[in-house]
Amino acid sequence: MAKKSTPTVAAVKSGNMKNFEERLSRLETLGEQIRKTDIPLDEALKAFEEGIRLARTLETDLEKIENRIEVLMNSADAPASEAPDLELFDPNE
Repeated sequence: MAKKSTPTVAAVKSGNMKNFEERLSRLETLGEQIRKTDIPLDEALKAFEEGIRLARTLETDLEKIENRIEVLMNSADAPASEAPDLELFDPNE
């Protein structure tokens, strides 16, 4: 069996984030497509199914990013006096 390798920071920055942004853009396009009133039902259903798959993969990716941020924020190298600004991740907004 082939062992999965952990992606490097460079790979995450270049490939995966671009892929994330492309998938997010595709999800937005699908949402716009579904909102059209003149789209046939079978096309709307296909777009919805694709959108659900994309949303699930994006959610998984976001969880990984949040976990990585949590590790970085709690690392021993982080200065205790420096309070991070996590406004971007505020779930109440």
